[in-house]
Amino acid sequence: MAYALFDLDQTLLPYDTQALFANFVLRREGWRRAYLALFAAALPLRAAGIAGTVGMKRVFLSYLWKMPRARLTELAHEFAEKVVPPLLYPEIMAEAERHRAAGRTLILSTASPEFYAREIARVLRFDHFFGTRILWEADQMALIPKLDGPNNKHAEKLNRMRHLFEGALSQPLPGSYAYSDSAADLPMLRCVEHAFAVNPDARLAAAAEAGQWTILRPKRPQATKFQFLLDSAKQAAGMWKAP
Repeated sequence: MAYALFDLDQTLLPYDTQALFANFVLRREGWRRAYLALFAAALPLRAAGIAGTVGMKRVFLSYLWKMPRARLTELAHEFAEKVVPPLLYPEIMAEAERHRAAGRTLILSTASPEFYAREIARVLRFDHFFGTRILWEADQMALIPKLDGPNNKHAEKLNRMRHLFEGALSQPLPGSYAYSDSAADLPMLRCVEHAFAVNPDARLAAAAEAGQWTILRPKRPQATKFQFLLDSAKQAAGMWKAP
């Protein structure tokens, strides 16, 4: 069996979906912007190296505090149906359709929360999905929710999907493809025969050149990294409108 593996953020679309989903929620329930005080207080800890990626992800999710699971599921469904599709890179979605037509199994793997990655995978008709799982201790979201297992990033992406593959991964999966924008996904990219770097960061670009991988550069809505960060900040505050 052959596979096509896709990262989500800045690979299928040119945004950070964690900020994008926050924008979607905050524009409906504006009182949740109060979470920004807690998130802002945690930023110096991140800058000092005290708080890591997982800790900051948990703090960021505080905007969902006390949201019932049914309401979150409803919002994730609407987000995937209405917000995500117009923002997708047409060039990368054409790649996904090419692989679907060829009979390859499509897999979405992202460090973003699985509660909306599931819905995006459904809308895009992917065969499997993997995201960072959030632990529900009750029917409402905790103030600083815990993760149910590791952050789905780096080698964890490969660990989560390994059971789908036949045999060991001592050799790249024949006839299979993988797409990502980040060097964090090098384990996933190296496990396939054909790797694609999408608007890659510097480290991934170097790896792509060394490995003679294909580099795709779909047009981004932001001309600079600063503009991307500005969009992300506006999204995190619920103040962003799609261009």
